[in-house]
Amino acid sequence: MGWSTREVAQLAGTTLRAVRHYHEVGLLDLPERQPNGYKRYRTEHLRLIQIRRLTELGIPLARIPDVQDEPELFEKALAEADAELALTIAQLQKARKEIAELRRRPVSTDLPVDLSAAATKARLSPADRSLFAVITQVIGADNSQHWADLLRDYERDEADDEFDRLPPDADEETREGVARRMAPQIQALLEKHPTPPHPAEHAALGQQTAANAVVSAMLDLYNPAQLDVFVRVWKAAGLI
Repeated sequence: MGWSTREVAQLAGTTLRAVRHYHEVGLLDLPERQPNGYKRYRTEHLRLIQIRRLTELGIPLARIPDVQDEPELFEKALAEADAELALTIAQLQKARKEIAELRRRPVSTDLPVDLSAAATKARLSPADRSLFAVITQVIGADNSQHWADLLRDYERDEADDEFDRLPPDADEETREGVARRMAPQIQALLEKHPTPPHPAEHAALGQQTAANAVVSAMLDLYNPAQLDVFVRVWKAAGLI
């Protein structure tokens, strides 16, 4: 009596490929072969059920031999698996919330929903949207509400249009004039929304990596005259 590889896989609720893999990594002993060369699995090989249950709980295959007979290791493995599942659930819930928001008010997905809606309402230029996308990515989406609130108070005016049209070789007088006209609104916005809740020093990629990414994006997105205007506006706002 006994079962073939296919039959034991079906009984254990797993696959032929999984059974073969468990043999390869030493989790499941190979059965004896019959005179005709076919493997016949017996009741002890239904350990496959336990292996399947542990992997479904999130226990890595490499840890299964250690945790089976060690209660403390088993408890630790379960706690780690539970933490991973909690993180996955939180991510899925966040995704579902964003999907619901997108279905309620479709917006571009280059930015988080609230920030994307605010950026559209503020009529940001493509370059500005791209910069916000980089900032959100490298510093963290946790700041999205801060930037969305700031953009809701932003009112695009002629100075912004002038800035977008600035040629790379704009002269000193032109750049200074654009900066002077842009500065008051920037100052007012920064006074009302001074700092994001999660600044760059708390960025997942590290402060220096995040800063370098933002600087690289600005160098790609804006021409030399526009970058010079940024510096002048930041100086006027006391940021540098």
